[in-house]
Amino acid sequence: MQRVPNLLFRLLTLAVVPAVFGFPQVTVAQNSNPSQDLGYQGDPAHQQDTSKEPLAPPVQPLDAGEKASRIETNSSALVLGPGDEVEITVYGATDLSGHTRVSADGNISMPLIGYVRVAGLSSSEAEAAIEAQLRQNNIVNDPQVSVYAKEYTSSGISVAGEVAKPGFYSALGPHRLFDVLQAAGGPTDKAANKVMISHRDQKEVTTVSISKDPAEMTVSNIELQPGDTIVVPKAGIVYVLGEVTRPGGYVLNSTGGITVLQIVAVAGGPTHVASAGKTRLLRRTENGFQEQRIDVKKLLRGKAHDVAVRDGDILFIPSSAIKTAMNAGALLGTAATAAIYHVPF
Repeated sequence: MQRVPNLLFRLLTLAVVPAVFGFPQVTVAQNSNPSQDLGYQGDPAHQQDTSKEPLAPPVQPLDAGEKASRIETNSSALVLGPGDEVEITVYGATDLSGHTRVSADGNISMPLIGYVRVAGLSSSEAEAAIEAQLRQNNIVNDPQVSVYAKEYTSSGISVAGEVAKPGFYSALGPHRLFDVLQAAGGPTDKAANKVMISHRDQKEVTTVSISKDPAEMTVSNIELQPGDTIVVPKAGIVYVLGEVTRPGGYVLNSTGGITVLQIVAVAGGPTHVASAGKTRLLRRTENGFQEQRIDVKKLLRGKAHDVAVRDGDILFIPSSAIKTAMNAGALLGTAATAAIYHVPF
């Protein structure tokens, strides 16, 4: 009878001992693999204390030298130069503020600090230079300077040649070729269908053709830079006087050669009282005026070779009723007051 309790006791011992010692192992295994528990938050005692980590160093304000060095060169294409009028404002110091002009040597004069060189600097760079001088002379502890260019006289665009209002035009903001030409009043009647653009400190000259085609006009409308010079040259003009339907001066906008017959056709042809066979071509040469007789009747009938015309030529078709010949001086005087037309080809 005693063997039965002993057997039951051993069986209970074998069942209880593994359960007691196995429970901590399961607990440790669960804690060692927290990624399987979606609600796991971790032990606060074992979390990393981020408050003790070193913080990033605070951003130090730039001094005047660093401020000037970090200014992007493409922020503004305009720079100050001799003759420019600027408005200088030093916040909190009205006695240091005011407007002045950049001197011929590129400096501006300010109270208490003397001369500051600003030629070749943008407005932002000039502000940094003035702030550095104020700080260096211990005049203002933390200077805040604003430089506003009221008038640029050294960074504009010059327009010369055959325009209505040649002169010097401000280059504030982006400018394109047609914008500047429009500001100058547009090309005159004697202007060629091209412009010549030269850039500052460059010897090369860019020639841009002006076309009436909208697509080509878009390509020709190039962007300009401060300091550029635009020259609109005078076009070649041939004067047709006398007995033609539309006497006057005709601008040679065509790149090809123009002939007498083409000019007469553009002028509307000879009138019914014209003596076309006695047409005279007057041309200026190194030795004076050279006169050439041309029979326009034969040209119209295809019985003579056409003659090419040049810039400044005067073609005179007399009247059959008037046999008197006009001299070169009279022809030149008439040509000077003739209306100007554009050759349509």
